[in-house]
Amino acid sequence: MKGFIKTATVACLLLGLVSPSAVSAGERAPKIKVEPVTARELTQIYGDKTWIWNTGGGRFNGERHGFVAWTNEKNNPSFGEGRWAVDDNGKLCIFAKWTAADGAGRAATCFGHVKVGDTVYQRRHPFGHWYVFRHANPRASDEFRKLVDADTVGSKAARLKKTLVATK
Repeated sequence: MKGFIKTATVACLLLGLVSPSAVSAGERAPKIKVEPVTARELTQIYGDKTWIWNTGGGRFNGERHGFVAWTNEKNNPSFGEGRWAVDDNGKLCIFAKWTAADGAGRAATCFGHVKVGDTVYQRRHPFGHWYVFRHANPRASDEFRKLVDADTVGSKAARLKKTLVATK
C-alpha cells in the first residue's frame, strides 16, 4: 500500500493535478513546477558514464554519443552496439543492435526525465511509471548512483562480440 501511495503522490505531482478539496473550496492549490531535464543536463548525467544494471551494463561514450553494452538475462548473454541521443524534452534514447547466440536485432529504448526542484524523476518512455532517479539530496539507493565514470562494460562486450560473432 505504501508503494501505491508513493506512486500516486508522484503521479499527481508530475501531472500537476489539483486537490479536490482545494477546488471545492474555490482556492488554487500551489503550483508545482515540473520541468523536463534539458539535453545539456542529460549529457552531463550520462556522458562518459557506465550505467550498471543487475544483469550487465551500458556505456554512454561522450564522443559521438556511442553506446556499447552487455547483458546476461536468463543465462542468455548478449551485447549491444549503437548510439544514444538526448533532447530538450527530457528524453534519452538508446539505439542499438543487440546480438545473442540465437540472432541479432535492433532496439530503441527511451527514458523520460523531469525535475521538480532539484529532484529528478525518470520513467521508461512512453508508458513506464515515474520514480525518483536522483533525490535533491542524493541517496545511496538512487538509480543515479548506478552511473559510474569507469568503463566496466567495454571489455566484456568486446569478448562477447568476439565469441558470438565467431559462432555464427
